[in-house]
Amino acid sequence: MAQVLVIGDDLTGSNATGALYARLGLRAVTVGALAQVERYAHRVDVLVVNTASRHWPPARAYAAVRAAAETAGEAPLIVKRVDTTLRGNPGSELDAVVDCLAAREPAARIRTLAVPAFPDAGRSTVGGLHLVDGVPLTRTAVARDPFDPVRHSRVASVLGAQSRRTTDELTLDVVERGPDAVAAALRESRAEIVVCDATENAHLHTVAVAAARLAAEDSIRWVALDSGPFGAALAAELGLRPESGTPARILAVVGSVTDRTRTQLARTETALGARWADVDPADPDPDRALAALRAAAEDGATVLGLRVAPDPLTAATAPAPVPDAGTAARILRCLAEVARRAVTELCPGGLYASGGDVAAAVTSALGADGFAIETEVLPLAIAGHLVGGPHDGLLFATKGGLIGGPDAARDCLEHLRAACTRHTLGTTLSAN
Repeated sequence: MAQVLVIGDDLTGSNATGALYARLGLRAVTVGALAQVERYAHRVDVLVVNTASRHWPPARAYAAVRAAAETAGEAPLIVKRVDTTLRGNPGSELDAVVDCLAAREPAARIRTLAVPAFPDAGRSTVGGLHLVDGVPLTRTAVARDPFDPVRHSRVASVLGAQSRRTTDELTLDVVERGPDAVAAALRESRAEIVVCDATENAHLHTVAVAAARLAAEDSIRWVALDSGPFGAALAAELGLRPESGTPARILAVVGSVTDRTRTQLARTETALGARWADVDPADPDPDRALAALRAAAEDGATVLGLRVAPDPLTAATAPAPVPDAGTAARILRCLAEVARRAVTELCPGGLYASGGDVAAAVTSALGADGFAIETEVLPLAIAGHLVGGPHDGLLFATKGGLIGGPDAARDCLEHLRAACTRHTLGTTLSAN
């Protein structure tokens, strides 16, 4: 059974949204015709249905979405994917999703979180107004769209022009105060649709954490109305996993101790639930580090990382000291040895190494002949697979230690997980 049902109104947006779930390790497929919806609903983790209804009259769009939702059947999370600039029929199509769900689960407490912000694409919501690169919708080109001109910048007004459901707004100052404040505000609101402000990915995560808490504590059945990233964040916080098991395990090995690296690794913890085992630079012990990775794996972590512990006396106040050549060599040998043993014991689907020296040492320790380059994840971050040796074909990504912004490590790890998902999905679909 699909864990997530996403209903979009155009093919490009539907495919892009499916890719966000694939990065979480979920097997996603986009289909169109109802016969395909029925065929694939029980074969993938995320079923993305493109109704191609963006330019249709509201009543026709409602009927198409309602039919898609009814045909797809039950899913723990239903997402109504909307255009990043709110064109089309978001209110009518949301009503179709909620009406279908209410008919199927009459006792459920159904509410909608409308979080259309897509920070990475320059879309944000502030004070209930939806902005494109900081400009309200009605002052952008979409206000003059020949097919679907957007006549309101306020999200609640766009939805209210078609939907019969009540709306409320959750402002940015509340989101900034964290999940507890958001959960309290959502509990206090009695509206069927709550429009949430967000200007950065951390805000999407905050709202998702709060919503998942209320799903568990108050039995709220959330429907997400979003342009892509919020629904994926909510799926992760709800703990949705592939029906066949957990996402592929990824192992990361990082030798850098710079402030930039610390920030990148912190992002992997919040975004991916990464668990990092520390290597003490004064006493690099492979057995101790491997035991920490093993414990994290037993706890269910799917992103396991090995890093050099920062000096607690300087980590918060000054750059980390440069180790002498002997110490650096011992740390490098330890990282490579742990990587070798962890790959054999924990069987990750992909391996990430940060830093040229680390990547070379790990590749050598694994007995590989080399590295087959397949793509560039971001500048100076390359992905492919190992060639030769006992781990031939193991997916591998490497990045310079000082390369990339705060999300660079996350992007590399998500790339590896998506690559694992593509392999699994191809095998699954070809077997059926």
